Amino acid sequence: MPAFPASPSPCEPSATTTALACIASPRRPRRRVEFWRSPEGQPPWARPVLLGIAALAGLLYAWNITSSGLAPYYSVAARSMTESWKAFLFTAYDPAATLTLDKIGGFLWPQALSARLFGFHDWALTLPQCLEGVISALVLFRVVRRWQGPAAGLLAAALFTLTPVTASLFGHAIPDAALIMCLLLAADQGHKALYTGRLGPLLLAAVWVGLAFQAKMLQAWLIAPALALAYLTTAPVTLRRRLARLLTATTVMTAVSLSWALMMTFTPKDTRPYADGTTNNSASSMVFEYNGFGRLGKPDGAGARTGAAISQARGAKSGGTGGTSGTGTAAANGNPRAVSGSDAGNYAWHKLLTVRLAAQIGWLYPLALIGLAFGLLRRERPRTVRTRAGWVLWGTWLLTTAAVLSVTPVPHTAYAAALAPALAALSAAGIAVLWRAHRADGSTRLLRTALPATIAVQAAWAVVLVLHHPGFAPWLPPLIVTAALLGSTALVLRGKARRHRLPAIGLAVGCLAMFAAPATWSLSVLDTRYAGSAFDAHAGPDGPGSPSRVSPSDGPPQPSTSSSQQRLSPAQRRLLDYVQEHNGPAAYTLSSGPGWARSRGILATGLPVLPLGGASGQVPSVTLGEYRRLVASGKLRFALLYPQDRSSQGVADTGAPATENEKIDAWVRAHCRKVDPRAYGGEPAPATSSGDRSGPLGSLYDCSTAAS
Repeated sequence: MPAFPASPSPCEPSATTTALACIASPRRPRRRVEFWRSPEGQPPWARPVLLGIAALAGLLYAWNITSSGLAPYYSVAARSMTESWKAFLFTAYDPAATLTLDKIGGFLWPQALSARLFGFHDWALTLPQCLEGVISALVLFRVVRRWQGPAAGLLAAALFTLTPVTASLFGHAIPDAALIMCLLLAADQGHKALYTGRLGPLLLAAVWVGLAFQAKMLQAWLIAPALALAYLTTAPVTLRRRLARLLTATTVMTAVSLSWALMMTFTPKDTRPYADGTTNNSASSMVFEYNGFGRLGKPDGAGARTGAAISQARGAKSGGTGGTSGTGTAAANGNPRAVSGSDAGNYAWHKLLTVRLAAQIGWLYPLALIGLAFGLLRRERPRTVRTRAGWVLWGTWLLTTAAVLSVTPVPHTAYAAALAPALAALSAAGIAVLWRAHRADGSTRLLRTALPATIAVQAAWAVVLVLHHPGFAPWLPPLIVTAALLGSTALVLRGKARRHRLPAIGLAVGCLAMFAAPATWSLSVLDTRYAGSAFDAHAGPDGPGSPSRVSPSDGPPQPSTSSSQQRLSPAQRRLLDYVQEHNGPAAYTLSSGPGWARSRGILATGLPVLPLGGASGQVPSVTLGEYRRLVASGKLRFALLYPQDRSSQGVADTGAPATENEKIDAWVRAHCRKVDPRAYGGEPAPATSSGDRSGPLGSLYDCSTAAS
């Protein structure tokens, strides 16, 4: 069945063509690539439907790409990474690469490359996220198709795309997008290893987990138990080989995961950035303490260790207890995160069942769990049967991730997006096996009623969640109830209708009942009011008890930054122009603690501002001795201090040891000349109660006299 009309062979021996020439350079007819046609072995409708799902995913993720906004903390680092390859390699916060983020910033590498290619715009940073989302849906289809067939694969990809949190997540520059894509690619290779037992796919899965670690650190390892357990229990090789290959894969996963931390560890400290979030400049402390075990079961979350170290030092001097309550990055910014009010759900063990998270990730809970139970309880032998491998992999992924999220703070709904692939895969597979059991001629009455009963339970759960938002889509509850009744009835009447038409119609209507609500929530991202923000993925309306948004660096709540907000105010621009005009050969434009100069200043200009204090403002990223040497060598001339700097209180007022940042502030005030605001076109601000006239713009100091 040739694709094209037959034509005479160009290599038939003739007066001009010898047989030897034909053998040496045979010509074969080219086959036209028709990407819309399904591959051999798949139904003809599979590829067109898959392309439609990919198009829907791209539409949802890119619809608001020009207004997606930026999170100032991460976007500053992305801007810095476009200014310097050293900053790119170390994922540094500033262009001069003196300070890292308070986490591994591998998720920013695609964003920074996109910004280098297209220019620094919010859409340029969001574009890689959109692509990661489409790739994730396509990979999930491939994994589930290999496991349960093309129909289940398509349903899994559609359910993943129409999960509210993912619909918002991939439309913003949020770290979890890269994490999910890498984990799905790891699951894809892991599935191949489960079926073949070969080492190659298992090692590729380990590499993808290691790359996911660069995006979200320890959260990437949550998939490791799923891959290991599935391979150990189902791979078609001997136990000895399974154990040996798992050990090899674990070694590769660990090596790739720790590659960035090892690079930081073995690079001399004076030639690399300071590891933010730590008091000892240790990348391992940043990864495993500040962003790892310090979060487990503690309301303080990230930064607990750093904040506690400073708090204990103060407490020892002033007679306090030095406890850790309210410490960390948030507390350092004057925003202690007490477990009270609407924020209490962030720390409760049942947080995944609260309306705030369930409306974003939990629509498929009943269906996924029923499907998992049905799949695992089926009697399938031998051990290596392929379908069992999928249940073990996705079930372990779901349960492990849910267990860890239950004992850690979840201030952002984006954290829960790691559940989306497993929920979509188990739900699609559950419908597939329930449908096959329903259609089987030898099925018992219990098996035949399992599918309509599942539809009823899933629809009831959806109605419960929808009723918590009475003002949003009020037509949903009657639609869900009606569709559930019609679909279940059609399936129950299957015995009287021997043809497939009535049960198939019942299944289609039942799917409408089960998935109408999450689809409505997901499609709401087309309206910017419900699209979420660069700080957190959130589709649909805010539910009761939803906490205020907090920044990804666990600092005080801030609005996301749009392109217009990246511009400096006239006063800020005049100040920076003055500094650049008088800075001479200095390597740094100026030094700044937490404030506009090191956030909006870098974001708008890419200038090498020296950040002090890290994300919390209290990390000793630059000591007083190092600061004085920078001034003495002429690398730093100007310093910008803000009203919130507490150096005016000093050790004498509080009796507490000053942080390095406070020592630097005190030294600058004592040894550097304060620049008259009129010199750069500013006006003196009214004096505050403490006598400070710096105002929100800050006070500019010239340290050239201190260097002499």
